[in-house]
Amino acid sequence: MTDIITIGDAMITFNPASSGPMRFVQSFERKVGGAELNFAIGSSRLGLNTSWISRLGDDEFGRFIYNFVRGEGIDVSEVKLVPGYPTSLNFKEIMEDGSGRTFYYRNQSPTLTLSPDSLNESLFKNAKLLHITGVFPAIDPKNIEIVKKAIALAKKYNLKISFDPNIRLKLWNKEAAKAALNQFLSSVDIFLTGVDEADLLLGTSDPKEIINKCEELGISYVALKQGDKGSIGYHNGEIIEAAPVVPKKVVDTVGAGDGFDAGFIYGVMQEWPLEKILTFANTIGSMVVSVSGDNEGLPYLDDVLVQLGEKEFIER
Repeated sequence: MTDIITIGDAMITFNPASSGPMRFVQSFERKVGGAELNFAIGSSRLGLNTSWISRLGDDEFGRFIYNFVRGEGIDVSEVKLVPGYPTSLNFKEIMEDGSGRTFYYRNQSPTLTLSPDSLNESLFKNAKLLHITGVFPAIDPKNIEIVKKAIALAKKYNLKISFDPNIRLKLWNKEAAKAALNQFLSSVDIFLTGVDEADLLLGTSDPKEIINKCEELGISYVALKQGDKGSIGYHNGEIIEAAPVVPKKVVDTVGAGDGFDAGFIYGVMQEWPLEKILTFANTIGSMVVSVSGDNEGLPYLDDVLVQLGEKEFIER
């Protein structure tokens, strides 16, 4: 039984060895990244059976990612190595306060070889949830049809659908993002978004108006991610504002939203009360920003429970 299916590109991420403008950085450390992949790793570490659909270059970087992901316990049966397409790359710039920018090199992404017919219907038959983001459709317009096919299969087999717009304006403009991503909203059960992204898609930055519009669309859960201001959640008419969990130190903010998503969906799958779900997800987000790297800070379930004071730390 698969708990979660997600689909998207993965990249070799080059993390700077020093902070500051990238043009002054002399060396980088090789890591692995990608929004959907970070989410898959976060979900797997929490104990959810996770399948990832993707394509990687048939090169050394592609093999490195494939082996890394498999080592995280993620099902890679729908991941293939493609000759002639280089594995995607990105270089990160991290400033002293932990904020940063990402520079993408993914124009010939191996995921360009995916099509709606690439989706294995049998994978969806025994799964519980499909997680989609706005990153995969941004890579190439044809990916919109792949996501639509995945949504159709999810609906056919009664999977829940979670959606994080994760809008990357370096990959497309606001108009294209809005036109593409609004096509998915009426199919979504769990909407995980920042206020700015919700504003772009729904035309309002007011949390109550966002939630009202989501209610009209039939969305069951809404989570508004507000970074160091915490989060706001909605479910069954209940709206809760969850206080932020202050990290020990902000080192790298990349991946925090993906970790929040994994934590929120884990809580939904456990049928927890909304307040507990938000606290759990906020805690994971704060743990992620304390560690450099896209997914190195994504915690295991026991680590989160220790952080929440629900379990004693046992030195291994």
